[in-house]
Amino acid sequence: MSKPELVEASRLSVDEAFEAELLSESAQLAERRWSLVEIDEMHLHAALRKEPKGLSGVGAFFDSEDLNFHHSDRAVIDRQSRPTYFVPSFVPSNQPSEYTYRPAWWVPGGHAQTLWGKFFRPRPRLPVRAERWETPDGDFIDVWRLTAAPGRPRLFFLHGLEGTIRSHYVSGFFSEALRREWSADLLIFRGCGDEPNRLPRFYHSGETGDLAFALGRLIDEDPDVPIMLAGVSLGGNVVLKFLGERKTDLPRAIRGAAAISVPYDLERGARHLSQGFSRIYDRHFLKSLRQKARAKLARFPGLFDSGALERAATIYEFDDAVTAPIHGFVDAHDYYSRSSSVHWLRGIARPTLLLSSYDDPFLPSAVLDDVRARADENVNLTLEFTRRGGHVGFVAGQLPLLPWYYAEWRVCEFLATTL
Repeated sequence: MSKPELVEASRLSVDEAFEAELLSESAQLAERRWSLVEIDEMHLHAALRKEPKGLSGVGAFFDSEDLNFHHSDRAVIDRQSRPTYFVPSFVPSNQPSEYTYRPAWWVPGGHAQTLWGKFFRPRPRLPVRAERWETPDGDFIDVWRLTAAPGRPRLFFLHGLEGTIRSHYVSGFFSEALRREWSADLLIFRGCGDEPNRLPRFYHSGETGDLAFALGRLIDEDPDVPIMLAGVSLGGNVVLKFLGERKTDLPRAIRGAAAISVPYDLERGARHLSQGFSRIYDRHFLKSLRQKARAKLARFPGLFDSGALERAATIYEFDDAVTAPIHGFVDAHDYYSRSSSVHWLRGIARPTLLLSSYDDPFLPSAVLDDVRARADENVNLTLEFTRRGGHVGFVAGQLPLLPWYYAEWRVCEFLATTL
């Protein structure tokens, strides 16, 4: 397929998949023939160098709810024509993991890998149901459940910042669990469901209490069912912090874990998001979070400084103005220091896979080198840090528009070895 043809096909797919509010801007980008390659490689197109005009144009790519990418019910790729699963070779965890993941040549670069799910990934309809669980503090959490045969292993999954059941990777992981005849549960963090939570508090990257509560309930229901934990981005940070906090003080049912595209050092990640092209991610996270914070302040006047909220221009400034004071931190630096999972890796006592990419646009690559140095001291950690893959991307496949998604396969393959 030629480049103009691919761009035109991309435009049509986007037109089919997104709401009318975004279509006009998306179509304008397609008419200018800005492919995903040009978006990823900013230096290839002069218009993307301009401030703020270039970045504001690229903003058409995002749903306001974030990079967990929502969708229409219409599939833009025929699922019947998807490639079958293949098993890539595995290399020891102390080596770069490029051999275990071969990026799709037609989705080059970190930004293209990150954005792919939004444009093209279909979501199969899955037999899931939602349950609302009352929490001990008078609030609630929502849990989406996929049920397998009695006694089968259970995958317990945590989404990323502002994620929902509609996030593109959720259907991917649930589909992989279904293929393996596992049960699967998705914990929806407080404030991320269709209804606001009751209490003043939100969720944040270091809050592990709801995870502990949910796991306790599952184990009480069926203590003999093995549980495997997995988290994406913010959810991965929560999983790792939870495991590091508890060390060996974990129920026997919890067998292993995996964390994908984790922002291990929250402060360095937040500052990285406010620079260069990554600011488009920062901007759209901020838009969604600011809307929720305004609603929270209307219900709980004086909860935080409304002026500081409105002045916040980055995620860092939002966390300083809202997240920190609501949850008992001194400021954003205190919140990040106490919540970053990089500080908890040494205490993890269950087999855990860390899957990340050096071209993840959500954090500086040097953070992964720091993680590797710390992880070398813990035999329970298996690192796969690829050179490419973006943020929760890891799109593979030999043919354009026939992708195979490595992350969910690799994570579930690893977790299967812990059973």
